[in-house]
Amino acid sequence: MQEGSFVWGHLERQHRTVDKWIDWVWLVVLLLAAVLLFSINLGGLPLRDWDEGTVAQVAREIWRAPEGSMRWLYPTLGGEPYHNKPPLMHLLIAWAYSLGGMNEGTTRLPGAILTAISVPLLYCIGREIFRQRWAAIYSALIYLTMLPVVRHGRLAMLDGAVVSFLMLMMLCVLRSRRDLRYCLGVGVSFGLICLTQGLLGVLLGAIAIVFLFWDTPRLLTSYYFWLAIFIGILPVASWYSAQLIHYGYTFVEDGIVNQSLNRIGTVIEKNPQPPWYYVIELLKWTWPWLVFLPQTVRLTWENRNLSWAKLVLVWSGVYLLAISFMSTKFAWYIFPIYPSLALAFGIQLTETENSPLLSSYPRTWVAGLAILAVAASAGSMYFSWGTAPKTDLQLIFAAIALTMTLAAILAERGDGQFLKILFWGSYISLLLLMKSNYWVWELSKAYPVKPVAAMIVQANPAVKKIYTSFPYHRPSLDFYSDRTIIPASPGELKYYWHYSGQPYFLLNASTANNLQLESMKLIDQAEGWKLVTKDTNRL
Repeated sequence: MQEGSFVWGHLERQHRTVDKWIDWVWLVVLLLAAVLLFSINLGGLPLRDWDEGTVAQVAREIWRAPEGSMRWLYPTLGGEPYHNKPPLMHLLIAWAYSLGGMNEGTTRLPGAILTAISVPLLYCIGREIFRQRWAAIYSALIYLTMLPVVRHGRLAMLDGAVVSFLMLMMLCVLRSRRDLRYCLGVGVSFGLICLTQGLLGVLLGAIAIVFLFWDTPRLLTSYYFWLAIFIGILPVASWYSAQLIHYGYTFVEDGIVNQSLNRIGTVIEKNPQPPWYYVIELLKWTWPWLVFLPQTVRLTWENRNLSWAKLVLVWSGVYLLAISFMSTKFAWYIFPIYPSLALAFGIQLTETENSPLLSSYPRTWVAGLAILAVAASAGSMYFSWGTAPKTDLQLIFAAIALTMTLAAILAERGDGQFLKILFWGSYISLLLLMKSNYWVWELSKAYPVKPVAAMIVQANPAVKKIYTSFPYHRPSLDFYSDRTIIPASPGELKYYWHYSGQPYFLLNASTANNLQLESMKLIDQAEGWKLVTKDTNRL
């Protein structure tokens, strides 16, 4: 009897060892695949406006700051105090500048690497909540091949890092249910979220609390759990205290009220959107995985008493509801919901494959994949027409069309290989997109920044503030020109011209003609924009 117990114990240890080895292989494979996809051609395109330009400028001012200036603690933007967000990501980018110089690649690299790490982290979460390893594998692969995840994760923004810290927090939450030592990881990762996103990180922490209240309420009564949370938020409290002591009421108004609380009830940066805005964003960008949505919703609701379904419902439901009723809406705010959707799709695909009664896949899957194949084929043909066909886009849409066509045919035959085709084809298509010059498509919405900025840098005007006739602020132009470019109306431009000693204006041709400014001197021009100032010799 003892010999039999010894043999079974030995076999069980061997099985656990093999199991861990397989997990490590998958973690390495997923990490390498993610790093390749998130880092290829990272510096090939200019920084886009808003978050990228602002983050890069704050990081540069930290990097350039003289020793002892405490700029790492009190960041600035254009020389003025920067109260928008705590500077964790800006510090990482400044560190990247010190290692690899200041360029687009080093600006985007910290966020891209952190987002790439979130892929194996999702696999670990899947291994915690699913019995089948393939559910975790499918979840990680689906997340890796979601277009919004790859695109926003590669940009020099805060959201990729926040999602990575969120996944670390959720992983520690799940493991703390059986080992209280992981509570410390919950606190630390929550602190990292708040040091990146500010007070809006409280919403993500609330998701973990709601999940535990539903799934494991005993953990919320643990003294060790709340002590770990307290330890995790100490750095956050220290940073906010330092700002309050240094800036006083100004920080309360700008950093807490305007930049955090006002986003809930006030439209920031003139971006009003309806409550269903994020639902539309999901319907626009989450293909081809939305093909599996109806069956996934049903499966999740039917299993709502299981931990994985509770996590998915709370994670996606609470977060989507909260951001939908916030007045300020941006497409990247929905980023944290994609991991929960990937988990739900992953278990749905696994359950379908393991169904003993499966003889064919749902007709809606086949129809959805076929429709995507037709749409991608039409896109490929569209970009092949004209005198200057866009070969890169033609190839990308052709790859998508081939993937969806093969997947639809195999799904129609009931062949499980259709999933492998779908994963590989989606990954290759995204790789082609990221290798092209089209993955930051917002750059085409306004004039190219770099030539205009190069013209300003070459002219090297004596002032740090330049007024422009362009209707809105472009942080990327501020970054590349190393100046603050301020939008102004025609009336404001005339006022500054008359009452400023030596103003510098960046004007398009029509505005320059219409203003009829006296003693105007053209310094240089690029991309239809003229840099002008007063000719003091003609006054």
